[in-house]
Amino acid sequence: MTRHTLLVHAHPRSDSLTSQVAGLAHARLKDAGGTVDVLDLYAEDFDPVLRPADEPDWEDREKRYSPEVHAHMDRILAADDILAVFPVWWMAPPAVLKGWIDRVWNYGFAYGRSRPRLAAKRMLWLALMGNPAEEIERLGLSTVLDTQLRVGVSEYCGITDASVRIVYGTELSGTPVPLRPERVRTLLAEAGAALDGGLPR
Repeated sequence: MTRHTLLVHAHPRSDSLTSQVAGLAHARLKDAGGTVDVLDLYAEDFDPVLRPADEPDWEDREKRYSPEVHAHMDRILAADDILAVFPVWWMAPPAVLKGWIDRVWNYGFAYGRSRPRLAAKRMLWLALMGNPAEEIERLGLSTVLDTQLRVGVSEYCGITDASVRIVYGTELSGTPVPLRPERVRTLLAEAGAALDGGLPR
């Protein structure tokens, strides 16, 4: 059975490591015989700000949200699997990805029904974190991210087959110096291993 993946990409620069990882994921999914819908939130100029048109109405789970939001809902419904690739900023996903969840994973669609519409889907959150694994683990921040995304979003919306994978050490310690090519290759290999362990099959 051919599986269809919604690949959500959340980084403003097309030459970023995050974008390279998203490209790697796209290629692997295609090589495995699947189909892929690439949702580049920045390239598509997605507005992450929740406005009244997309605010949940707790007394009306059938509320019609904005046309933009319904178009994104359709893309989620069409997917068997959802893969989000993003950097971690201030120990959280970028605002554009958080806003996508706020606006699109809305009441009556992603949650608020006795039979969740997204329950049969599988999901992988692939996060790129600047600090080394030892520091992140010492602070317990990987657990925070896992609880926030896997439990607080995926499982809350009925997706029990979900995981959070992290690629660590994606920045040089506190400096804006670009990563050396050999370091980029190492990080891409680590991202590939995370994809192999977390991508739906």
